[in-house]
Amino acid sequence: MRVASIALIALLLAALHPGATIAQIRDVEVRVPRAFGYFLGDVLHTQVDIAVDPGFSLQKASLPQPGPVTYWLDLRATAVDEVPGRIRLRLTYQTFYAALDTRQVLVPGFSVVLENQSAGGTTSAKAEIPGWSLGMSSLREIQPPQRDDPADYLRPDGRGGRLDSTPLLVAALVSLGLAVLSLAALAYDRAWFGSRRKRPFTRAARALSRLGRDGDGYREALRLVHRGLDETDARRVLADDLPAFLARHPTFQGEAAALARFFAASRRAFFGRDPAAAQAACPRSEIEASLRRLAAVERAA
Repeated sequence: MRVASIALIALLLAALHPGATIAQIRDVEVRVPRAFGYFLGDVLHTQVDIAVDPGFSLQKASLPQPGPVTYWLDLRATAVDEVPGRIRLRLTYQTFYAALDTRQVLVPGFSVVLENQSAGGTTSAKAEIPGWSLGMSSLREIQPPQRDDPADYLRPDGRGGRLDSTPLLVAALVSLGLAVLSLAALAYDRAWFGSRRKRPFTRAARALSRLGRDGDGYREALRLVHRGLDETDARRVLADDLPAFLARHPTFQGEAAALARFFAASRRAFFGRDPAAAQAACPRSEIEASLRRLAAVERAA
């Protein structure tokens, strides 16, 4: 009975003080940069300050969504800044009102929802943002003075400064020269006009990539390396000629060990008639890698 009495007293006090249920929203203030002088297409930045009791925050879902507000007004963006005791809304509008004369137009208001979450539950309140008026100005006269020639209603074309095209012309000529030099280098590399320096190892590497993986393919891979060596030195190169070959072509000194293994495998494959031992000493993958390196050295030289 005592608990029921206390609850009844609390309800009576709340009824006697209805302002306690709305005390969480203290003030709403709308600010615009100016209230007049707007034209068709102008962007308007509006600031709304809501003074609230500490602990209240804005429900983001209650904000107006960007899009058409009326037939002449669009909401382009919204932003929110919250500090204890104040919520600031930043609204960006754009007007499409084509005024024939100077007149006031009303921007519609809206409402947002505030909430306070505590251990006892969630308290919500609605803040009403009032509408405000703008002074729109016309872009032209309603009835301009009469003129005989309709072209007189148009403004003359403005005069722009003459641009100096010399820097652009110089840059274009330099770019053209670089393009011609690059094209000439490509033509030389691809031998579009005449013949270029022979690249036997490059041709051998390309031919090797098209060979099969059987036993005949391994022997043909050895022959391709032999042809590359012979064409590079313009003579037949045997195993005993390797030191002299490297002396005449010092750019291939880095492949001396790989070439020595190649000659040993070649001797076993062709003269020892033991292709299996040759492939074990110098497998097909090593021949391909060695040919790629020899071709790279050849192109660099």
